[in-house]
Amino acid sequence: MNWEHLLSLKRFGDTNKRLRKEQNETRLGFEVDYDRIIFSSAFRSLQDKTQVIPLSKTDFVHTRLTHSLEVSVVGRSLGRLAGQKILEKHPHLETIHGYKMNDFGAIVAAAALAHDIGNPPFGHSGEKAIGEYFSHDKGKRFKEQLTEKEYRDLVKFEGNANGFKILTETRPGIPGGLRLSYATLGAFTKYPKESLPHKPTSNIADKKFGFFQLQRDSFQELAQELGLIQTGKDGNLGYARHPLAFLVEAADDICYTIIDFEDGINLGLIDEDYALEYLIKLVKNNINTQKYNTLQNTSDRLAYLRALAINTLISEAVETFLQNEEAILAGNFHQALFDKSGYEAQIKDIIKISIERIYQSEEVINKEIAGYKMLSYLLDTYTKALLPTQEEESSNFNKLVLKSVPKLQHLQEETSVYKILMEICSYTASLTDGLTVASFERYKGLSL
Repeated sequence: MNWEHLLSLKRFGDTNKRLRKEQNETRLGFEVDYDRIIFSSAFRSLQDKTQVIPLSKTDFVHTRLTHSLEVSVVGRSLGRLAGQKILEKHPHLETIHGYKMNDFGAIVAAAALAHDIGNPPFGHSGEKAIGEYFSHDKGKRFKEQLTEKEYRDLVKFEGNANGFKILTETRPGIPGGLRLSYATLGAFTKYPKESLPHKPTSNIADKKFGFFQLQRDSFQELAQELGLIQTGKDGNLGYARHPLAFLVEAADDICYTIIDFEDGINLGLIDEDYALEYLIKLVKNNINTQKYNTLQNTSDRLAYLRALAINTLISEAVETFLQNEEAILAGNFHQALFDKSGYEAQIKDIIKISIERIYQSEEVINKEIAGYKMLSYLLDTYTKALLPTQEEESSNFNKLVLKSVPKLQHLQEETSVYKILMEICSYTASLTDGLTVASFERYKGLSL
Protein backbone atom coordinates (compact mmCIF):
# COMPACT_ATOMS: atom_id res chain seq x y z
CA MET A 1 0.00 0.00 0.00
CA ASN A 2 1.17 3.55 -0.58
CA TRP A 3 0.20 6.78 1.14
CA GLU A 4 -0.72 8.59 -2.09
CA HIS A 5 -3.68 6.23 -2.58
CA LEU A 6 -4.43 5.75 1.12
CA LEU A 7 -4.97 9.51 1.55
CA SER A 8 -7.59 9.66 -1.20
CA LEU A 9 -9.99 12.59 -1.06
CA LYS A 10 -12.39 10.85 -3.45
CA ARG A 11 -16.04 10.42 -2.41
CA PHE A 12 -18.71 8.04 -3.68
CA GLY A 13 -20.20 9.47 -6.86
CA ASP A 14 -17.17 11.56 -7.84
CA THR A 15 -16.36 11.66 -11.55
CA ASN A 16 -13.27 13.85 -11.25
CA LYS A 17 -10.19 13.25 -9.14
CA ARG A 18 -9.76 15.40 -6.03
CA LEU A 19 -6.19 16.60 -5.58
CA ARG A 20 -4.86 17.68 -2.17
CA LYS A 21 -2.86 20.60 -3.58
CA GLU A 22 -6.07 22.04 -5.06
CA GLN A 23 -7.97 21.95 -1.75
CA ASN A 24 -9.24 25.09 -0.08
CA GLU A 25 -7.05 25.42 3.01
CA THR A 26 -9.84 27.12 4.97
CA ARG A 27 -12.03 24.00 4.83
CA LEU A 28 -10.22 20.86 3.78
CA GLY A 29 -12.04 17.78 2.50
CA PHE A 30 -11.01 15.73 5.51
CA GLU A 31 -12.36 18.44 7.83
CA VAL A 32 -15.64 18.40 5.87
CA ASP A 33 -15.87 14.71 6.82
CA TYR A 34 -15.81 15.64 10.49
CA ASP A 35 -18.48 18.29 10.00
CA ARG A 36 -20.81 15.95 8.13
CA ILE A 37 -20.55 13.31 10.84
CA ILE A 38 -21.12 15.66 13.75
CA PHE A 39 -24.21 17.22 12.14
CA SER A 40 -25.76 13.83 11.26
CA SER A 41 -28.81 12.55 13.13
CA ALA A 42 -27.09 9.17 13.61
CA PHE A 43 -24.29 10.87 15.53
CA ARG A 44 -26.68 12.95 17.66
CA SER A 45 -28.52 9.81 18.74
CA LEU A 46 -25.33 8.65 20.52
CA GLN A 47 -26.15 11.11 23.32
CA ASP A 48 -28.68 8.55 24.62
CA LYS A 49 -26.80 5.33 23.96
CA THR A 50 -24.91 3.29 26.49
CA GLN A 51 -21.16 3.54 26.94
CA VAL A 52 -20.83 2.08 30.43
CA ILE A 53 -24.09 2.33 32.41
CA PRO A 54 -27.38 2.05 30.47
CA LEU A 55 -29.91 4.82 31.20
CA SER A 56 -27.68 6.36 33.86
CA LYS A 57 -29.21 9.16 35.89
CA THR A 58 -25.86 10.74 36.81
CA ASP A 59 -24.13 13.51 34.88
CA PHE A 60 -20.57 12.19 34.98
CA VAL A 61 -21.08 8.91 33.22
CA HIS A 62 -20.08 8.86 29.57
CA THR A 63 -22.55 8.19 26.79
CA ARG A 64 -21.54 6.95 23.35
CA LEU A 65 -21.53 10.59 22.24
CA THR A 66 -19.13 11.94 24.88
CA HIS A 67 -16.99 8.84 24.45
CA SER A 68 -16.85 9.36 20.67
CA LEU A 69 -15.88 13.02 21.07
CA GLU A 70 -13.05 12.07 23.41
CA VAL A 71 -11.86 9.27 21.12
CA SER A 72 -11.84 11.81 18.29
CA VAL A 73 -9.65 14.22 20.28
CA VAL A 74 -7.18 11.46 21.10
CA GLY A 75 -7.30 10.28 17.48
CA ARG A 76 -6.47 13.75 16.22
CA SER A 77 -3.34 13.84 18.37
CA LEU A 78 -2.32 10.35 17.25
CA GLY A 79 -2.82 11.28 13.59
CA ARG A 80 -0.90 14.54 13.78
CA LEU A 81 2.05 13.05 15.62
CA ALA A 82 2.24 10.13 13.19
CA GLY A 83 1.66 12.41 10.18
CA GLN A 84 4.55 14.65 11.12
CA LYS A 85 6.97 11.72 11.04
CA ILE A 86 5.44 10.15 7.92
CA LEU A 87 5.93 13.40 5.98
CA GLU A 88 9.55 13.56 7.16
CA LYS A 89 10.06 10.02 5.92
CA HIS A 90 8.10 10.52 2.67
CA PRO A 91 8.66 14.21 1.82
CA HIS A 92 7.12 13.86 -1.68
CA LEU A 93 3.70 13.56 -0.02
CA GLU A 94 4.03 17.23 0.92
CA THR A 95 6.26 18.65 -1.81
CA ILE A 96 4.47 17.00 -4.75
CA HIS A 97 0.98 16.18 -3.49
CA GLY A 98 0.50 18.92 -0.88
CA TYR A 99 -0.41 16.82 2.16
CA LYS A 100 0.12 18.36 5.59
CA MET A 101 0.62 16.93 9.06
CA ASN A 102 -2.88 18.01 10.08
CA ASP A 103 -4.43 15.97 7.26
CA PHE A 104 -3.52 12.77 9.09
CA GLY A 105 -5.02 14.17 12.29
CA ALA A 106 -8.22 15.20 10.48
CA ILE A 107 -8.69 11.76 8.91
CA VAL A 108 -8.18 9.88 12.18
CA ALA A 109 -10.32 12.38 14.11
CA ALA A 110 -13.25 12.02 11.69
CA ALA A 111 -13.03 8.22 11.58
CA ALA A 112 -12.75 8.09 15.38
CA LEU A 113 -15.73 10.42 15.75
CA ALA A 114 -17.83 7.94 13.74
CA HIS A 115 -16.41 4.73 15.18
CA ASP A 116 -19.54 3.92 17.27
CA ILE A 117 -22.14 5.47 14.97
CA GLY A 118 -23.63 2.08 14.03
CA ASN A 119 -23.87 0.64 17.53
CA PRO A 120 -27.34 -0.36 18.75
CA PRO A 121 -28.85 0.69 22.10
CA PHE A 122 -27.69 -1.00 25.31
CA GLY A 123 -24.11 -1.47 24.15
CA HIS A 124 -22.69 -4.76 22.99
CA SER A 125 -25.60 -6.65 24.54
CA GLY A 126 -27.75 -4.86 21.94
CA GLU A 127 -25.71 -6.43 19.15
CA LYS A 128 -26.15 -9.85 20.73
CA ALA A 129 -29.89 -9.31 21.19
CA ILE A 130 -30.30 -8.58 17.47
CA GLY A 131 -28.13 -11.52 16.43
CA GLU A 132 -29.77 -14.02 18.74
CA TYR A 133 -33.25 -13.04 17.61
CA PHE A 134 -32.32 -14.54 14.22
CA SER A 135 -30.29 -17.48 15.53
CA HIS A 136 -32.34 -18.63 18.53
CA ASP A 137 -35.65 -16.78 18.45
CA LYS A 138 -38.53 -16.35 16.01
CA GLY A 139 -36.30 -14.74 13.41
CA LYS A 140 -34.76 -18.12 12.70
CA ARG A 141 -37.73 -18.78 10.36
CA PHE A 142 -36.02 -16.64 7.69
CA LYS A 143 -32.87 -18.74 7.43
CA GLU A 144 -33.99 -20.76 4.40
CA GLN A 145 -34.80 -17.59 2.46
CA LEU A 146 -31.28 -16.18 2.75
CA THR A 147 -27.81 -17.00 1.47
CA GLU A 148 -25.27 -18.19 3.99
CA LYS A 149 -23.54 -14.79 4.12
CA GLU A 150 -26.81 -12.87 4.33
CA TYR A 151 -27.92 -14.98 7.27
CA ARG A 152 -24.54 -14.50 8.90
CA ASP A 153 -24.94 -10.71 8.65
CA LEU A 154 -28.05 -11.07 10.79
CA VAL A 155 -27.05 -13.68 13.36
CA LYS A 156 -23.74 -11.91 14.03
CA PHE A 157 -25.12 -8.40 13.64
CA GLU A 158 -22.14 -6.08 13.83
CA GLY A 159 -22.18 -2.42 14.86
CA ASN A 160 -19.06 -1.71 12.80
CA ALA A 161 -20.72 -2.97 9.62
CA ASN A 162 -23.87 -1.04 10.46
CA GLY A 163 -21.73 2.06 10.85
CA PHE A 164 -20.32 1.61 7.34
CA LYS A 165 -23.90 1.21 6.10
CA ILE A 166 -24.98 4.47 7.75
CA LEU A 167 -21.99 6.40 6.40
CA THR A 168 -22.23 5.15 2.79
CA GLU A 169 -25.78 4.05 2.02
CA THR A 170 -27.56 5.83 -0.81
CA ARG A 171 -31.03 7.12 0.04
CA PRO A 172 -33.52 8.99 -2.18
CA GLY A 173 -31.89 12.30 -3.04
CA ILE A 174 -28.77 11.43 -1.00
CA PRO A 175 -26.34 9.41 -3.16
CA GLY A 176 -23.40 7.92 -1.26
CA GLY A 177 -24.77 8.59 2.22
CA LEU A 178 -22.70 11.19 4.07
CA ARG A 179 -20.23 11.15 1.15
CA LEU A 180 -17.11 11.01 3.28
CA SER A 181 -13.65 10.83 1.74
CA TYR A 182 -12.38 7.35 0.97
CA ALA A 183 -9.44 7.95 3.31
CA THR A 184 -11.77 8.52 6.27
CA LEU A 185 -13.96 5.54 5.35
CA GLY A 186 -10.85 3.35 5.09
CA ALA A 187 -9.58 4.51 8.48
CA PHE A 188 -13.05 3.92 9.95
CA THR A 189 -13.14 0.26 8.87
CA LYS A 190 -11.29 -1.75 11.52
CA TYR A 191 -12.43 -5.08 10.07
CA PRO A 192 -12.25 -4.85 6.24
CA LYS A 193 -13.94 -8.16 5.47
CA GLU A 194 -17.40 -9.66 4.96
CA SER A 195 -19.12 -11.80 7.59
CA LEU A 196 -17.84 -15.13 6.23
CA PRO A 197 -15.50 -16.85 6.62
CA HIS A 198 -15.56 -16.28 10.37
CA LYS A 199 -12.09 -15.44 11.73
CA PRO A 200 -10.17 -17.02 8.84
CA THR A 201 -6.89 -16.00 10.54
CA SER A 202 -5.72 -14.64 13.89
CA ASN A 203 -5.10 -11.29 12.19
CA ILE A 204 -6.74 -8.45 14.17
CA ALA A 205 -8.43 -7.30 10.92
CA ASP A 206 -10.25 -10.66 10.73
CA LYS A 207 -11.61 -10.56 14.29
CA LYS A 208 -15.04 -9.26 13.18
CA PHE A 209 -16.48 -7.94 9.93
CA GLY A 210 -16.88 -4.44 8.59
CA PHE A 211 -19.63 -4.42 5.97
CA PHE A 212 -22.86 -6.22 5.18
CA GLN A 213 -23.65 -7.93 1.88
CA LEU A 214 -25.73 -4.86 1.02
CA GLN A 215 -22.54 -2.77 0.94
CA ARG A 216 -20.21 -5.42 -0.52
CA ASP A 217 -19.81 -3.70 -3.90
CA SER A 218 -19.33 -0.29 -2.29
CA PHE A 219 -16.56 -1.59 -0.06
CA GLN A 220 -14.88 -3.34 -2.97
CA GLU A 221 -14.81 -0.04 -4.88
CA LEU A 222 -13.43 1.74 -1.82
CA ALA A 223 -10.70 -0.85 -1.27
CA GLN A 224 -9.59 -0.71 -4.90
CA GLU A 225 -9.33 3.08 -4.86
CA LEU A 226 -7.32 3.05 -1.62
CA GLY A 227 -5.09 0.22 -2.82
CA LEU A 228 -5.83 -2.03 0.16
CA ILE A 229 -4.12 -5.43 -0.05
CA GLN A 230 -6.59 -8.21 -0.73
CA THR A 231 -6.41 -11.08 1.77
CA GLY A 232 -9.69 -12.88 1.06
CA LYS A 233 -9.54 -16.19 -0.78
CA ASP A 234 -11.89 -18.25 -2.92
CA GLY A 235 -14.03 -15.28 -3.86
CA ASN A 236 -14.46 -14.06 -0.28
CA LEU A 237 -13.88 -10.35 0.23
CA GLY A 238 -11.22 -9.42 2.77
CA TYR A 239 -8.41 -6.87 2.92
CA ALA A 240 -5.52 -5.68 5.02
CA ARG A 241 -6.41 -2.69 7.15
CA HIS A 242 -5.97 0.90 6.08
CA PRO A 243 -2.93 1.90 8.20
CA LEU A 244 -4.75 4.76 9.93
CA ALA A 245 -7.37 2.28 11.20
CA PHE A 246 -4.70 1.15 13.69
CA LEU A 247 -4.61 4.69 15.12
CA VAL A 248 -8.42 4.89 15.29
CA GLU A 249 -8.44 1.61 17.20
CA ALA A 250 -5.69 2.85 19.52
CA ALA A 251 -7.65 6.03 20.29
CA ASP A 252 -10.69 3.93 21.25
CA ASP A 253 -8.57 1.53 23.33
CA ILE A 254 -6.94 4.39 25.21
CA CYS A 255 -10.24 6.10 26.01
CA TYR A 256 -12.28 3.12 27.10
CA THR A 257 -9.42 1.75 29.19
CA ILE A 258 -8.80 4.95 31.11
CA ILE A 259 -12.12 6.81 31.00
CA ASP A 260 -14.44 3.86 31.67
CA PHE A 261 -12.21 3.20 34.68
CA GLU A 262 -12.70 6.83 35.75
CA ASP A 263 -16.49 6.46 35.39
CA GLY A 264 -16.35 3.45 37.70
CA ILE A 265 -14.57 5.54 40.31
CA ASN A 266 -17.06 8.42 40.03
CA LEU A 267 -19.96 5.98 40.38
CA GLY A 268 -18.45 4.47 43.51
CA LEU A 269 -18.05 1.07 41.86
CA ILE A 270 -14.27 1.19 42.30
CA ASP A 271 -12.61 2.36 45.51
CA GLU A 272 -10.86 5.70 44.93
CA ASP A 273 -7.58 4.94 46.71
CA TYR A 274 -7.41 1.53 45.08
CA ALA A 275 -8.01 3.05 41.63
CA LEU A 276 -5.47 5.84 42.07
CA GLU A 277 -2.88 3.23 42.96
CA TYR A 278 -3.44 1.43 39.64
CA LEU A 279 -3.28 4.65 37.61
CA ILE A 280 -0.06 5.67 39.36
CA LYS A 281 1.48 2.33 38.33
CA LEU A 282 0.65 3.18 34.71
CA VAL A 283 2.28 6.62 34.76
CA LYS A 284 4.98 6.15 37.38
CA ASN A 285 7.77 6.97 34.90
CA ASN A 286 6.20 10.29 33.91
CA ILE A 287 4.49 11.56 37.04
CA ASN A 288 5.53 14.90 38.54
CA THR A 289 5.44 13.90 42.19
CA GLN A 290 5.75 17.47 43.47
CA LYS A 291 2.75 18.61 41.39
CA TYR A 292 0.72 15.53 42.28
CA ASN A 293 1.26 16.10 46.02
CA THR A 294 -0.08 19.66 45.77
CA LEU A 295 -3.48 18.43 44.55
CA GLN A 296 -5.91 18.55 47.46
CA ASN A 297 -8.87 16.39 46.42
CA THR A 298 -9.40 13.04 44.74
CA SER A 299 -11.11 14.42 41.61
CA ASP A 300 -8.14 16.69 40.85
CA ARG A 301 -5.67 13.87 41.41
CA LEU A 302 -7.77 11.58 39.24
CA ALA A 303 -7.97 14.17 36.43
CA TYR A 304 -4.19 14.69 36.53
CA LEU A 305 -3.47 10.96 36.39
CA ARG A 306 -6.04 10.42 33.61
CA ALA A 307 -4.49 13.14 31.43
CA LEU A 308 -1.00 11.82 32.10
CA ALA A 309 -2.05 8.24 31.32
CA ILE A 310 -3.69 9.26 28.03
CA ASN A 311 -0.64 11.28 26.96
CA THR A 312 1.66 8.40 27.91
CA LEU A 313 -0.34 5.90 25.86
CA ILE A 314 -0.64 8.30 22.89
CA SER A 315 3.14 8.70 22.71
CA GLU A 316 3.69 4.96 22.93
CA ALA A 317 1.05 4.13 20.30
CA VAL A 318 2.56 6.58 17.80
CA GLU A 319 6.03 5.18 18.43
CA THR A 320 4.78 1.62 17.86
CA PHE A 321 2.97 2.68 14.69
CA LEU A 322 6.05 4.37 13.23
CA GLN A 323 8.35 1.49 14.15
CA ASN A 324 6.05 -0.86 12.24
CA GLU A 325 5.02 1.44 9.38
CA GLU A 326 6.66 -0.69 6.67
CA ALA A 327 5.04 -3.88 7.96
CA ILE A 328 1.67 -2.12 8.18
CA LEU A 329 1.93 -0.83 4.60
CA ALA A 330 2.88 -4.33 3.45
CA GLY A 331 -0.16 -5.82 5.22
CA ASN A 332 2.11 -7.79 7.55
CA PHE A 333 1.20 -6.23 10.89
CA HIS A 334 -1.54 -8.34 12.47
CA GLN A 335 -2.21 -7.02 15.95
CA ALA A 336 -3.53 -3.94 17.70
CA LEU A 337 -0.95 -1.30 18.66
CA PHE A 338 -2.05 -1.82 22.28
CA ASP A 339 -1.00 -5.47 22.04
CA LYS A 340 2.62 -4.35 21.80
CA SER A 341 2.37 -1.92 24.72
CA GLY A 342 5.12 -1.82 27.30
CA TYR A 343 2.34 -1.09 29.79
CA GLU A 344 0.50 -4.31 28.99
CA ALA A 345 0.47 -5.57 32.58
CA GLN A 346 -0.89 -2.29 33.97
CA ILE A 347 -3.53 -2.04 31.22
CA LYS A 348 -4.66 -5.63 31.83
CA ASP A 349 -5.04 -4.90 35.54
CA ILE A 350 -7.19 -1.83 34.86
CA ILE A 351 -9.38 -3.66 32.32
CA LYS A 352 -9.79 -6.62 34.66
CA ILE A 353 -11.04 -4.36 37.44
CA SER A 354 -13.37 -2.53 35.01
CA ILE A 355 -14.89 -5.84 33.88
CA GLU A 356 -15.43 -7.08 37.42
CA ARG A 357 -16.60 -3.84 39.04
CA ILE A 358 -18.31 -1.96 36.18
CA TYR A 359 -19.31 -4.07 33.17
CA GLN A 360 -20.47 -6.94 35.37
CA SER A 361 -22.01 -4.80 38.11
CA GLU A 362 -25.58 -5.59 39.16
CA GLU A 363 -26.92 -2.31 37.71
CA VAL A 364 -25.39 -2.94 34.28
CA ILE A 365 -26.47 -6.58 34.10
CA ASN A 366 -30.06 -5.85 35.15
CA LYS A 367 -30.45 -3.08 32.58
CA GLU A 368 -28.87 -5.17 29.83
CA ILE A 369 -31.31 -8.01 30.58
CA ALA A 370 -34.22 -5.59 30.22
CA GLY A 371 -32.73 -4.10 27.05
CA TYR A 372 -32.22 -7.56 25.59
CA LYS A 373 -35.89 -8.45 26.04
CA MET A 374 -37.10 -5.11 24.71
CA LEU A 375 -35.00 -5.30 21.53
CA SER A 376 -36.10 -8.87 20.86
CA TYR A 377 -39.73 -7.80 21.23
CA LEU A 378 -39.29 -4.82 18.88
CA LEU A 379 -37.59 -6.97 16.23
CA ASP A 380 -40.45 -9.44 16.42
CA THR A 381 -43.00 -6.64 16.16
CA TYR A 382 -41.36 -5.09 13.07
CA THR A 383 -40.74 -8.39 11.26
CA LYS A 384 -44.36 -9.48 11.80
CA ALA A 385 -45.55 -6.16 10.41
CA LEU A 386 -43.40 -6.31 7.26
CA LEU A 387 -43.02 -10.08 6.76
CA PRO A 388 -46.14 -11.58 8.35
CA THR A 389 -46.99 -15.24 8.26
CA GLN A 390 -50.20 -16.16 6.46
CA GLU A 391 -52.12 -16.06 9.75
CA GLU A 392 -50.78 -12.58 10.58
CA GLU A 393 -51.47 -10.87 7.24
CA SER A 394 -54.82 -9.42 8.25
CA SER A 395 -53.60 -8.14 11.63
CA ASN A 396 -54.69 -4.56 12.21
CA PHE A 397 -52.02 -4.24 14.92
CA ASN A 398 -49.31 -4.87 12.30
CA LYS A 399 -50.79 -2.14 10.07
CA LEU A 400 -50.81 0.29 12.98
CA VAL A 401 -47.18 -0.55 13.81
CA LEU A 402 -46.09 0.38 10.29
CA LYS A 403 -48.00 3.65 10.45
CA SER A 404 -46.12 4.45 13.65
CA VAL A 405 -42.72 3.99 11.95
CA PRO A 406 -42.59 6.01 8.69
CA LYS A 407 -38.96 4.95 8.11
CA LEU A 408 -40.11 1.35 7.57
CA GLN A 409 -43.28 1.96 5.55
CA HIS A 410 -41.50 2.09 2.17
CA LEU A 411 -40.29 -1.48 2.71
CA GLN A 412 -43.79 -2.77 2.06
CA GLU A 413 -42.96 -2.61 -1.65
CA GLU A 414 -39.56 -4.31 -1.23
CA THR A 415 -39.30 -7.91 -2.48
CA SER A 416 -35.91 -8.84 -1.01
CA VAL A 417 -36.37 -10.53 2.36
CA TYR A 418 -32.71 -9.89 3.18
CA LYS A 419 -32.98 -6.15 2.55
CA ILE A 420 -36.18 -5.87 4.59
CA LEU A 421 -34.57 -7.68 7.53
CA MET A 422 -31.40 -5.59 7.32
CA GLU A 423 -33.42 -2.38 7.27
CA ILE A 424 -35.41 -3.56 10.30
CA CYS A 425 -32.15 -4.32 12.13
CA SER A 426 -30.59 -1.02 11.12
CA TYR A 427 -33.68 0.91 12.23
CA THR A 428 -33.79 -0.94 15.56
CA ALA A 429 -30.08 -0.28 16.03
CA SER A 430 -30.69 3.43 15.38
CA LEU A 431 -32.97 3.72 18.42
CA THR A 432 -31.62 5.34 21.54
CA ASP A 433 -31.84 3.59 24.89
CA GLY A 434 -34.74 5.82 25.92
CA LEU A 435 -36.63 5.44 22.64
CA THR A 436 -36.25 1.65 22.87
CA VAL A 437 -37.97 1.71 26.26
CA ALA A 438 -40.69 4.09 25.01
CA SER A 439 -41.39 2.02 21.87
CA PHE A 440 -41.55 -1.20 23.86
CA GLU A 441 -43.99 0.30 26.36
CA ARG A 442 -46.18 1.74 23.59
CA TYR A 443 -46.47 -1.52 21.64
CA LYS A 444 -47.12 -3.47 24.83
CA GLY A 445 -49.88 -1.03 25.78
CA LEU A 446 -48.07 0.06 28.91
CA SER A 447 -48.00 3.76 27.99
CA LEU A 448 -49.53 6.22 25.53
